[in-house]
Amino acid sequence: MSTQFFSKLSQNYIEILDDNEYHDVNIEVGEDPNVKIFRAHMIILCYRSSFLRRILASKKKKDNNTLVHIKLSNISPEIFQIILRYLYGGIISLDGQDPLDIFKILIAADSLLLRELVDYLQTHFIEKEIEWMEQRFEFIYRTSFQSHNLSEIQKFCIDFMAKFPEKIFKSLDFTSLPEKFLISLIKKDDLQMKEIEVWEYVLKWGLAQNQTINPDPDTWTDNDYEMMKNTLRNCLPLIRFFSLSSKEFLHKVSPYKKLLKQQVCKDLLNSYMDPDIEPNNDNIPLPRNLRNSNVIESKIVNLNIISTISRWIDKVDFNVKFSYLRELYLPFKFDLLLSGSRDGFSAEKFHKLCDNKLNTIIFIKVKGTGEILGGHNPSIWKSSIDWGQSYYSFIFSFKSKNKIKDSVLSRIKNINRALNYEADGPSFGGDDIKLSFSFLVYACKCRCIQTDYEKKIRDNNDWSHVEDYEVFQITKT
Repeated sequence: MSTQFFSKLSQNYIEILDDNEYHDVNIEVGEDPNVKIFRAHMIILCYRSSFLRRILASKKKKDNNTLVHIKLSNISPEIFQIILRYLYGGIISLDGQDPLDIFKILIAADSLLLRELVDYLQTHFIEKEIEWMEQRFEFIYRTSFQSHNLSEIQKFCIDFMAKFPEKIFKSLDFTSLPEKFLISLIKKDDLQMKEIEVWEYVLKWGLAQNQTINPDPDTWTDNDYEMMKNTLRNCLPLIRFFSLSSKEFLHKVSPYKKLLKQQVCKDLLNSYMDPDIEPNNDNIPLPRNLRNSNVIESKIVNLNIISTISRWIDKVDFNVKFSYLRELYLPFKFDLLLSGSRDGFSAEKFHKLCDNKLNTIIFIKVKGTGEILGGHNPSIWKSSIDWGQSYYSFIFSFKSKNKIKDSVLSRIKNINRALNYEADGPSFGGDDIKLSFSFLVYACKCRCIQTDYEKKIRDNNDWSHVEDYEVFQITKT
C-alpha cells in the first residue's frame, strides 16, 4: 500500500509559482486598464489545461532567451490569480468569497476547460447558492447558455423556467433561446403554462428564426410552410395538442394545420367530433402537471389522476375513453386528513382523524409495484360493527401515477355494503378494497377481491404491502 503526501506536494508547487527564476511563460490577463502579467511554467500549464496546451503548442520558444507570451483578455487578474493557484496546488477556497466572484471563477474555469473545477463549482452552486441564482436568473441563464459544459447550471435554468416560465417566455430575448434548450423546456411535464400558450410561443420562436416569413399564415406560400416545418420539426411533436379545447384548436391551431402531420390533424378533429374514437397514436402525452397548491398536496397522486377522479365524481365525461388527455378538470379542493407516512399506520389513528368527515377519498400506494388503489366515500367513516350505505361511492386503480389510460373505475352495485365499518381500517365492500394494520410491525397491507362493486380493480387477490396511504376530504371550490 502506497502512502500519498499530496499536502506537501501542493505546497511545493505553489512555491514554484511564486519563484521568478525558472518561469518560461508570461500570461497577460485582463483588459485595460486592469491588466496584469503572470509568470508561469509551460510544462505545468500544458498538463493542467487542454485549452492552454493548444495555445502554447502554437507559441513555442524560439530560443532559450525568449519567453512565451500569451493573452487572456476575457478573465480578470483577480480571478486568474485564484485559477493559477488551483492549477499549481490543486487548492481553492470559497470561504468568504462573494457568489458573483465564485461564478466568475466557474466561467473562467469553463473557458480554460478545467473539467474537475467546473464540476466542483457547479455542485457548489446547486447545493448552496440556489437562492442567489434565482435572484439573478437572467444573468445566470444568459451566461450558462453560452457554454456547452455547464450542464448542471443549465439544468437548474430549465427547471426554474419550467416553474416560472414568465421569466423567459415573456422576456425580449426568448426568441434567441437555442433550440436544444427550448426542446428541453417544452418537454417537461411540469412546465407551468397552458398548452395553448406553449403553442403560441413555439410559433413565435419559429417565426423569429425565419424573419422573411409574414406572421399572418393566410399569406404563407408552400415554401414558407416548408421552412417553418423544418425549423419546428423537433418542437411540434412535443406540443400536447390533445390538451387543447376545440375552440383553441379551431382559432389558434387550424390556421397552421399544414405544419402538422395529416394523421395528427385527423385524430384531433375526430377526438373533438367523437371523443370515443381511439387515436392511432398510443404515445399521446398527458396534460402537463400544472402546479396548483390550492387543489391537493399529495405524495401519491398527481393532478392528472385528480382530474380523472374529479370527472368520475361529477360524472363529467367519465365514460369518454380519452377525457384524461384533455385539459385538467379541477373543481374540488382536497384537504389532507391523514398520511400513513406522517401519522402512522393504525386503525386507531385512522378513526381518530377521519371518522364523521363527509366526502372523503383514499389513495393507497402498493409497495414494489407503483400501483395506486383507492376509493371515494361520499358518506362518512365511523367505528362500529356495521356496514355503511352509499349510492355513489366507487373504487379505482391506476397502474402507476403516470398511467391514466389503464385506470379501472368500479361503482357500487350493493349499496347496503358499500363501506365496511367492521374492518380495522378503511374498507370498501366485503373485500373490494380492504386495508389491514399490523400492530407489531407498524405496517399496513391491502387486498382487492371483487364482491360488492361492479368491477374487479386488481388482478392479484393476495395481500400486498402498502408503501403509503392518504385520506382527503373533498370540498367544491
